[in-house]
Parts: sequence; structure tokens; C-alpha cells
Amino acid sequence: MPRIPVFKLGQTSHETGRPRLARYTPSLSLEGLQLGIDNLRHDVHLSPRFVEQARLHIARLIIRFGNVEGFLAVEAPDIPQLNRFIGSLRAQNTRPKTGPSELKPLLAEIHVAALNRAKAAQNLALDMLARVAIIKFLRIELNGQFAQVLERCRMMLKNSEGGRHGKGLEYRERVATFQVAKKIVLRKTGQELFRTMREIDKETLAKMRRSLFGNRGETGYKLLLNPLMFTEDGRDIYLNAEHYVLLGTFDRDRDRFSNVRRIASQFLQSCATVPNTDQEAVLDSWLNVPENAEELVGAGSPEDSTQNIRSQKARLGMWVELLQHENIMDDVIAAYEVVPLLAEYSPRINAQQLKNSLISREERERVEKLIQEHGKLSTDSLNTAMARVSNCRGAERAKVAGRFLRDFMRYHRDLRRLEALNGALDSVNLIGNDKLRELSAMNGTLYEFFLPEEQKQAEEKVLRHVVLKADVRDSSRLTRSLLERGMNPASYFSLNFYDPVNKLLAKYGARKVFLEGDAIILALLEREGEAGLSVSRACVLAREIIEIVRGYNQLLSRAGLPTLELGLGISFQDSAPMYLMDGEQRIMISDALNESDRLSSCKKRVRIPIERMESPFNVYAFQTVSDAEAAENVDDFILPYNVNGIRISEAAFRRLQQEISIEPCRLDFPQLWGTEDYLLSSALVPVGNDIFRKIVVRGSRIAEIDLTNFSLQRWTDRWYYEVCANPAIYAAIEGKAAAGK
Repeated sequence: MPRIPVFKLGQTSHETGRPRLARYTPSLSLEGLQLGIDNLRHDVHLSPRFVEQARLHIARLIIRFGNVEGFLAVEAPDIPQLNRFIGSLRAQNTRPKTGPSELKPLLAEIHVAALNRAKAAQNLALDMLARVAIIKFLRIELNGQFAQVLERCRMMLKNSEGGRHGKGLEYRERVATFQVAKKIVLRKTGQELFRTMREIDKETLAKMRRSLFGNRGETGYKLLLNPLMFTEDGRDIYLNAEHYVLLGTFDRDRDRFSNVRRIASQFLQSCATVPNTDQEAVLDSWLNVPENAEELVGAGSPEDSTQNIRSQKARLGMWVELLQHENIMDDVIAAYEVVPLLAEYSPRINAQQLKNSLISREERERVEKLIQEHGKLSTDSLNTAMARVSNCRGAERAKVAGRFLRDFMRYHRDLRRLEALNGALDSVNLIGNDKLRELSAMNGTLYEFFLPEEQKQAEEKVLRHVVLKADVRDSSRLTRSLLERGMNPASYFSLNFYDPVNKLLAKYGARKVFLEGDAIILALLEREGEAGLSVSRACVLAREIIEIVRGYNQLLSRAGLPTLELGLGISFQDSAPMYLMDGEQRIMISDALNESDRLSSCKKRVRIPIERMESPFNVYAFQTVSDAEAAENVDDFILPYNVNGIRISEAAFRRLQQEISIEPCRLDFPQLWGTEDYLLSSALVPVGNDIFRKIVVRGSRIAEIDLTNFSLQRWTDRWYYEVCANPAIYAAIEGKAAAGK
């Protein structure tokens, strides 16, 4: 059909105002990764345990959605199964029974391991490759496992031939029904896999990715959470009805995808100026942005009197007029009204046939005849839907048209995303053959993604380390106070400090270096091949130590016992520690030990003035005029304040910026002398697969003071850093985030 001139549709784009349309062209690149042994694709080997369990899970889903559970329950236990990636396995029903949700934790584990590997290599493309490879494997297995289940059904049918009570005929019908329902079974299984992967990304991966890499690569990851990702071509009528809009599927259908795309492109050309060059590419990029529908026609019911809303209202009228001119407006309305009918009438009656019956008398008669033949079905719902279609007029009709434009753009975008994903899938070569795997590994072209327990058990080389010292303030005074009451200081420190901290060590991969009478010194070692999160984990560990001691202090206070005050220091060294041997005991030697001692300390001369100022922060650093003039090493003359605080070295702060994504945040808190220009930054630290802890880091300059009256002389150019431990700071951030939503 030739293009309709714009002037025939009413107002022109000059009269309605030009909209500002965004562009988007989906792409997914694996550039920068080594090509495999065929010099065309990237070689990937997936965890054998993950592969095996994923196959079992997919087979269970296919059996469940195919309604052949009872049929296969009496299957002979020795039917062989052929698996393409890890060799020959026995029948799936001979394996231990596992729950249907077992795949989810395995998927989370292998994805988290891939993210950690990408962080260790500082290459996000590694994680993208793992995600694409897993999707390709699952897509292959959908058809592969259906074929295997079907073969099992056929063998069961063969074994039942000649049986009594007509079981052979019953089984034959069930196998035939299962085979005919292949598309339905695969769609349901694929959507179950999609929901699982979406939950994993929402619960764990997205937070961890932002923590490690910030917002890098987010547009690419959106391609990996596409409702169409487990379909062959993205044109499944039931998925369209559920997630987008039910379009026509036959060449004769007026509302088929190609025709609707032509009409939508024509509408865009009527509303906006399209460059003379690459017109098709520009139109395609506009159709990939559903938000453009909002810009063009509002929500389908613009009612405001502003110029922009008036323009949207005029364009909405143009869009409705164009749909009516093309004779598809009734098809659009029927596409939405048919969705509630699918659960009642489909698959007995084809979804397209149902939709057409709402607007075509001839098709309606055919559908009514089919309903009568099935006996158990009623025409009540169908008649109600037909009435709604025929009564859709005026503003309601325009609202449906506006919704249709947005839903079509969403579908158009996800189709293009599927095409980009398919291109990436073609560039991945899943290696299952041992010889090819060995050849690729020998040539340094194999990317292997394992579950954590499948990683090499040998201890890797230590590259860096962090030392954390937790020091008890005024321990001598506290000990005397306990002794004067006839209490045991050793058990007091053990129960309220040492034992609670010891329980945290395994969680953060920390190890005890020294245990002094009033302090614990811990080390976190960063090994080759790990994600490299030693400083960020040490910061979360330090904050948790403060929180635990704060909780114990509440109990001690209620019991009338003295409470504990701590000072924590975190030092980072970009090298492995050294050791000397005392008999069979290893003793660590590291500059970080001495530095953590300085960072955790607190001078009594500055404590009283600071606490009078009621600051929300727990760490400060000062220098005096005389000390600054006399010092050869300024650090030796720093006056630190650290009461229930966590101070980290400058090197640790710089490393923290490399480990995780740190975002600046602004909060209004009291400033020392009213002029302290501190900087706050927040970040999420991954502690476990789906566990994240927030940290807030404050940076401030060291103040030069007159100690006689604690007055400010000047702010120096040197900085110190604190991991905030005050709950009020975190509550303020949460409140600000909630207010901004």
C-alpha cells in the first residue's frame, strides 16, 4: 500500500510541535576476547556439575509441562541417555531425586564466579561471555532434552505394546499429545528458565555487578534478560499476548508485524524530521525506544492544557486516524480483549482465530461451532469480549491506540535485542569434547567457567594483603574497674569482644595474626585469580565488629557493667606479607601492621574537645603548628581521634576505589569549626552470593590546630579517610534515597 500523505491525516508536525525522540540500537560485543581454535568463535567450557544438573532440571520441567510424569513413572530404570557435552550418562530417573528449584542456586553460583573472575581480570567481557554461553547451552538443551524425553516416551510405548486393559492405546495417545504440544511445552519451560534467570539477576547479580563495575555494560546486560530469549524467532503468539500485544501471524493479517512496523514508521515520519541519510536506521532506532511513545502520544489520554500535552493530543488523534485508515484499529482492540479468553478457550481454539472472531462475523460462527463441539465450553466470555470490542469508542479507543504504540515499540525493541543476542550466541563455541578442550587449553584460547568447588584446590599465590586492627580504648582503666568489682577481665573481654569477632572470620575470609590483651589483629589475603575485594571486605568486617560490640554494650549497660570502646584501623599493602618462623609458628612481617596500629590509635589530648562538638563522625586527624614545623615525618606528629570509628589508610582508600564502584553522596552534617569540607561516598560491597552491605566513606583534610585552645589555624592539603560507623549516617542515606523515589 503506498504511503499516505501526512496532510490527509489532519495536523502536520509543524502544527503539533516536534517531539524529541531518543535512539537506541541494541548491540552485544565480545570484542577483546581471544578467538578459539576455529579462529571464528570463542571457546567456552562450562562446569560439568552445572551442565549435568541443568539437564536434569530442564528434563523435569519438560516432563511436568508435557504432562507425562505419571506415564514415565513406571519407566524401566536402565534406559540409556546420551549427553552431548559430558559423555554418556545413565537414565535421568536413576539419579537422586532433587527439588525443582535446585538449578537456581547453581545458576547463581556460576554467574557469581564468572563476575569474580571478570573483576580479577578487570575485564567485564569475561562475565558477558559466561552469560551468553550459559544462555546458549540452555537453549540447546531445551530441544535436546525434549528429544530425549520423547525418546523415553516412545520406548515406554514400545514396551507397553500388547499389554492388557488397553494401556497401549492410552499410552499411544499420550505420546502423540506430548509430541504435538512440543511448542507449548518448550515455551513454558523456556519461560520458567527466564523467570529463574531474572530472579537471580534482580536478587544478586545486578547489585554485585554495580558494586564491582558501576554502571558499565548495563545496556548489554539488558539483552540477556529478554522475555523472547528462549524462543526461536521471537514470534510466539502466547508470549506476545502475555508480555506485549497479540499481532497477526499470517500474510493476510492486517496487523502482522511487518505491516504494523510500516504504519508506525509512517507515523514517526509524520511527527519528526528524518535525516535524508540512513532513514531506515533512524526509524528503527526510534522504534526501539518505548519511551518515545510517551513523548509522542502521552499515555493515550493526555488531558493537560500545556503546549506539550496539546501536541501529544493532536498526535494521538493522528495515530488513531492512521490506524483506522489502515483498517487495523478493530484488530488492535481485539488483540487486548482476547487475552483473558486464552486461559478458557486455548489451545482448543487457536488464539488468532479467537481474536478474529471478536471482529469478524464469519470467524465468530466458526468459533461458536467449535465451542459447541467441545461441550464443556461456554460462549459467555466470548460474547462479553465481543461486546467490549464493539462498544470501544472515543477516548477509550484513543487510549487503546496509545497503549498499542508503546507495546509495539517494546516488542520491536526486544526483537532487535533478540537478533543482537543471537549474533553473540553464534560467536560462542561450547566445548564438550575432551580432545578439543585440551587443544584449546594448550593454545590458551579456552575460557572455562566453573562452580566454586570445582576450582583448583591448591592455594594460589598471594598478591596483596590487608591488615585490620581492632583496639580497645582505655583497656587499662577498664581492667582496673573490673578487678575492683571482683570480676574477671579475661572472661569479660573474651565473651564480649574476642569470641564474637572470631565468629566473623570465616564469613570474610580473614585470619588472626595476633591476639593482644586489648586488641585483635586480622589479615585478609588476596590471592591470584580472586576477585580482589580484600579492602572492601575488611571495611564491612570492621563495620560489623563495631555493630556487634555496640549490641553487646547495650546488654552490658543494662547489667550495670562497663562498656567497650574500640578504635579500628585498616591498612593495605600491594604485596604479599613476609613471615619468620618461631618453631612451627609463622609470624607475619609487614609494614601494614605498624600502620594499622597508628590508624586505630586515639590521643587523649583531642578526645574531650571533639566529643564536646557532638560530631556524627568517629575519626579525625590533627596536627599542631609546632609539630608541623619540627617534624621530619609528619605521620609521627599526627594527633588522631578514633573512638568507635574505622580509619583506613590512603592506600586502602585508593584500592577501595579500584575494587568496587563508589558513588559520591551529599548529606548535611555539622562541620568542625563550620568550615570542614568533607566528602562522602557510598558503595555496596558483595559479601555473599545474594548478600550486600553498604559502606559510607568520608574523606577530610587534616586540620592544623592550636592545641592550647583547640582553635583552627588552617586546613592542610593532607587527607585522612574514615569508614563511617554511625547508624544515623546510613539512616540519612536511606531516607534520602526513599525521598528521591
